[in-house]
Amino acid sequence: MKILSKLFYLLLIGSPIMIFGQDHGYWQQSAKYEMNIDMDVNTNQFTGDQTLTYTNNSPDTLSKVFYHLYFNAFQPESQMDVRSRNLPDPDKRVQDRISKLTKEEIGYHEINSLTQDGKKLSYHVEGTVLEVNLAEPILPGASTVFKMKFNSQVPVQIRRSGRDSHEGIRYSMSQWYPKMAEYDMDGWHPDPYIGREFHGVWSDFDVNITIDKEYVLGGSGNVVNGNEVGFGYEDEGTKVKSKGKTKTWHFVAKNVHDFMWAADPDYVHKKLTTDFGLTIHFLYQDEIDSVKTNWEKLPEYTAESFRLMNENFGVYPYDVFSVIQGGDGGMEYATSTLITGRRTFGSLIGVTVHEMVHSWYQGVLATNESIYPWMDEGFTTFASDFVMSKLFNKESHPVSGSYRGYIYLATSEANEPLSTHGDHYETNMAYGINSYSKGAVFLNQLRYIIGEENFWAGMKNYFNTWKFKHPDPNSFLRIMEKQSGLVLDWYLEDMLYTTKVIDYSVEGLNEKNGNAEIILSRKGTAIMPIDFTVTLKNGEKKHYYIPLAVMRGEKPINKSEITLLSDWGWTNPQYAVELEISPEEIESIEIDPDQFLADINRGNNKYNNNKQ
Repeated sequence: MKILSKLFYLLLIGSPIMIFGQDHGYWQQSAKYEMNIDMDVNTNQFTGDQTLTYTNNSPDTLSKVFYHLYFNAFQPESQMDVRSRNLPDPDKRVQDRISKLTKEEIGYHEINSLTQDGKKLSYHVEGTVLEVNLAEPILPGASTVFKMKFNSQVPVQIRRSGRDSHEGIRYSMSQWYPKMAEYDMDGWHPDPYIGREFHGVWSDFDVNITIDKEYVLGGSGNVVNGNEVGFGYEDEGTKVKSKGKTKTWHFVAKNVHDFMWAADPDYVHKKLTTDFGLTIHFLYQDEIDSVKTNWEKLPEYTAESFRLMNENFGVYPYDVFSVIQGGDGGMEYATSTLITGRRTFGSLIGVTVHEMVHSWYQGVLATNESIYPWMDEGFTTFASDFVMSKLFNKESHPVSGSYRGYIYLATSEANEPLSTHGDHYETNMAYGINSYSKGAVFLNQLRYIIGEENFWAGMKNYFNTWKFKHPDPNSFLRIMEKQSGLVLDWYLEDMLYTTKVIDYSVEGLNEKNGNAEIILSRKGTAIMPIDFTVTLKNGEKKHYYIPLAVMRGEKPINKSEITLLSDWGWTNPQYAVELEISPEEIESIEIDPDQFLADINRGNNKYNNNKQ
């Protein structure tokens, strides 16, 4: 009996792990949204009826929940408004525009009623956050149903979401509905919306949107009543008759963590179905000939970009993606993107590829991008640069722009640690360069540290292991450590939590026992393994590799071409190596000739032997 009781106890306390099949106690919340939306295009207001089934997969009992009310940010004196007006380098799209909005131009969500399993709830609104006290606690493993009625006003387009953009798109409906905040191993994340990044619960969405019949819609997931609303039949010239003044569009998106839609009466809708089973929708205005030409060429490049990502980073797991003109630049959403459309062809391809790649980094690997924006933007920058280099056959150091940006920040007074919360950077410049550029540099240097084969296999393993979850930096690091067999915590520590910089120098060339003694020096505070090349006066090149002792190993090398040297201990600022070459034979010595290191002073990486 005691053995059976103990077994029952172990099963009970282990149930969150066993039920959800995750390793090491990992769990995540889940939700199902059913929404009926009625949009009035004359007033730019809509009413909403939301049923949210929420499952608490955590080991904790929840006594309250939080919703995001993003539209409330677009009101004078909101935190987004105040933050923008107090930054030294505010986003040009925002600046002081929110402070000048009229009553008809602001955004808002008004909650008319909210119940939990039929019981009325007490709640209050604080800016962009709805705080809700529960009628009954949600126990571990239990589900509950919230029903909400609300009405909202769509703000003038300022940041991401809104109406009447500068390109004339009527509605870019992102961050548009009361959205349950995420609760994870770090607790609740009801961050106020100030215009940067997001975090959300993995959910299923079933959304009905009733709107003026002249409007064409696109968004996350699939339109499941395409026959009724005419979605997907424009190319054949089919005209769908509608009764009355409105149509209801029915969208379904499963296993995503957000839902976006856009609407305009002048959208042209094209679609492409790839030979690997993906349907890609394109919605845009085509009144300008150059814009029309560019968008007509876009589908084939988009399809090829998906193929490249599938081959190199992991297979896109959905059957649909939508590229939609709207928003205020480019922004990723579940199985979709909003991009501004009046661009040169190169710019149109570039923004589409970048936002599409976000379907891997944040769309499927759903890091908390508020806390780790570099795992979202940086990884996307690296992968999109790779894709663009393949599309246009420009493969020489595709991440070089990120290196330049990062080194500029790293050597400036504006530098901040990569671990800074996305909302809390002191400048937009530091946020942008760290999140995009340093994040990409982080990956490209890791590629150098662990070797090409380990890196590319590790990127696929990371995707396949953590898709549809919320990975953090350690999740990624452990994948790469297991793949390479190396210890990598030192690299994550230096890059994430410090502002240490890399600066290695060829300090000198001496004669020792008739041989060349090369002295290398670490002048920066960050440590790295070192590749260096000795060029002889007869033109021959000899390659050498120095691992770091803290790596407890080394990357795979071709030992017939590269000489493996002894480890460099991080406490020693200098490293001396004696080579069986006379000093007179040496023309030059260069550290990192392939320029993988984000070395802040490449001027001291090369030593020219001027002795005759």
